[in-house]
Amino acid sequence: MIKVGIVGGTGYTGVELLRLLAQHPQVELHAITSRKEAGMPVAEMFPSLRGRVKLAFSDPAQAPLTGCDVVFFATPHGVAMAQAPELLAAGVKLIDLAADFRLKDTAEFERWYKMPHSCTDILAEAVYGLPEVNREAIRKARVIGLPGCYPTSVQLGLLPVLDPEAVRRAGGDLIDPSSVIADCKSGVSGAGRKAEVHALLAEASDNFKAYGVSGHRHWPEIRQGLSAIAGKPVQLVFTPHLVPMIRGIHSTVYARLTPAGRATDLQALYEQRFAGEPFVDVMPAGSTPDTRSVRASNMARIAVHRPPESDLLMVLVVEDNLVKGASGQAVQVMNLMFSLPEDMGLTQLPVLP
Repeated sequence: MIKVGIVGGTGYTGVELLRLLAQHPQVELHAITSRKEAGMPVAEMFPSLRGRVKLAFSDPAQAPLTGCDVVFFATPHGVAMAQAPELLAAGVKLIDLAADFRLKDTAEFERWYKMPHSCTDILAEAVYGLPEVNREAIRKARVIGLPGCYPTSVQLGLLPVLDPEAVRRAGGDLIDPSSVIADCKSGVSGAGRKAEVHALLAEASDNFKAYGVSGHRHWPEIRQGLSAIAGKPVQLVFTPHLVPMIRGIHSTVYARLTPAGRATDLQALYEQRFAGEPFVDVMPAGSTPDTRSVRASNMARIAVHRPPESDLLMVLVVEDNLVKGASGQAVQVMNLMFSLPEDMGLTQLPVLP
């Protein structure tokens, strides 16, 4: 059994980790921390976990984290890098759901997260936890920087047309790497479990708006990830929107096709690239996936389109921002790190209606 610790168990990604890990056949929950709620039984805060999670929250300073095999950080940015040296020295593997180990350029991290990076040596060895791209590196990793929710959807949406092998077979670039536009929408849970005016029911309900238009923290992460896939710089415009729902991301990604791209059977390309991927579903040509088709599951669904009388590629991607966009992907990564079947504990069907 894998002894698991969760630092920050009271937020939405924390309780989603608890929901998934409590059903995982190879996991023993060993410690769940919360400074504010220390001593409170987890099931008292989250009755959905009654009978499944018997632990109480423990103060981070007293939690037996060094006795774990792996620790998940479902915390604000900066927490994981502060605790990483001690845990790694004790032989504990780390999966950070925040941004401490995502951006390889520390100047970019400091620009977007307004804090210095305190352990650049650990950052250098950290693996970006997108299994569809970095599966083999994840298997060997001690430290994982888990992708953000929007970056997961955009990178999966463009992976087949940026993949160097696909480019080689086509005889040149399939898309113009300077032409990418990511138009993305997320439910309110993406903002976290905290009291903020924009997330109030009376503010978010019956409303739809863009945010972060002048710059969003996920933009450098998406750019870094797409460039790493392509092996050369990829530029993009990224605009996130808040929609009046709790869960879900819908990303519509556009890119200008090159002559090689226009000559390629894009539907077949996507189906071939994701064949065998347990959590990516390429839908039939002409499909328009909706967010409820993935709600509470670790599945991402993708549809590929060519708008009429244009040279554009349009890719529609839906995922649950709390599962494939966060906690489910974290469990997927844990399975890889401990040589378990990748889909173990993650085969729940989406919830309808």
